[in-house]
Amino acid sequence: MKSAAVLPHKKRKIGRELRKNYDLYLYLLPGFFYFVIFCYIPMFGLVIAFKDYNIFNGILASPWNGLDNFREMLRMPAFTNMINNTLLLNFLGLIFGFPAPIILAIMLNEIRAKYFKRISQSLLYLPHFMSWIVLGGIIYQILSPNYGIINEILQWFGLPPVYFMIDKGWWVAVYIMSGIWQGAGWGTILYLATMTTIDPSLYEAAIIDGAGRWKRIKHITIPGIMPTMAVLLIFAVGGMVSIGFEHAFALANPIVNDVSTVISIGLYELGIMRGAYSITTAIGLAQSVVNLILLLGANYMVKKMGHEGLW
Repeated sequence: MKSAAVLPHKKRKIGRELRKNYDLYLYLLPGFFYFVIFCYIPMFGLVIAFKDYNIFNGILASPWNGLDNFREMLRMPAFTNMINNTLLLNFLGLIFGFPAPIILAIMLNEIRAKYFKRISQSLLYLPHFMSWIVLGGIIYQILSPNYGIINEILQWFGLPPVYFMIDKGWWVAVYIMSGIWQGAGWGTILYLATMTTIDPSLYEAAIIDGAGRWKRIKHITIPGIMPTMAVLLIFAVGGMVSIGFEHAFALANPIVNDVSTVISIGLYELGIMRGAYSITTAIGLAQSVVNLILLLGANYMVKKMGHEGLW
């Protein structure tokens, strides 16, 4: 009887909440429908991973084949190479790319010249809004062994030209550095926004106590942005098995296929060029499951270290 009485009370409470904040819920509807239509409904297509999918028969009429697609995925000669390349590039990107926006944000935060700071931020944000195809063309032009500015400078010093884009080691270095160039400026936004929430009186007290700029950064700024760093680190670790298609595709060439063929390029070649939809869906599903496990593990470790996690 008690639970039956509580239910109408809850309904009335929900009704009052909806009437009171109806405008906020209306603002929420476009985002809600976006995720339902483009994220949750397409999940039905995951059943292709367990079927011998035929594009002419459709999803429902295609026969089930159990885990055969996953077994074939593991037997693929290029599968291990794709995984290794993806993990290598993401790991190096995490080691060198994750600290870049933090350092950049701290440097921008310490700039006192207002106009210089705004101009610097605008220039740093610019690469984020450029297509990787455009950025890839710029990188190839800059690093060209014949007329690229980098090799021109090397030749001024009597050094031989370096074939950056066809040397596997240099290609990986260019990939990581270009990723930092494209994303570090935009990545500073969250850190700069977090820095504005730090109590200015803490800096004033530190100055009165004789703390220099480095000590203020070490003991006030960095602890102040630590929660944001922890959350972004969780997301970064949770995406270790995912990698953007455009970046690798824009810089790739046949000579460096051994290091440039990542999961996203492999899915493109198998799914779009060869029509192997079942295997690519199986790879995508396995990729998502591994990312989820990494996300949960990273969240657990961050909370163990005393920081706030995602939940």
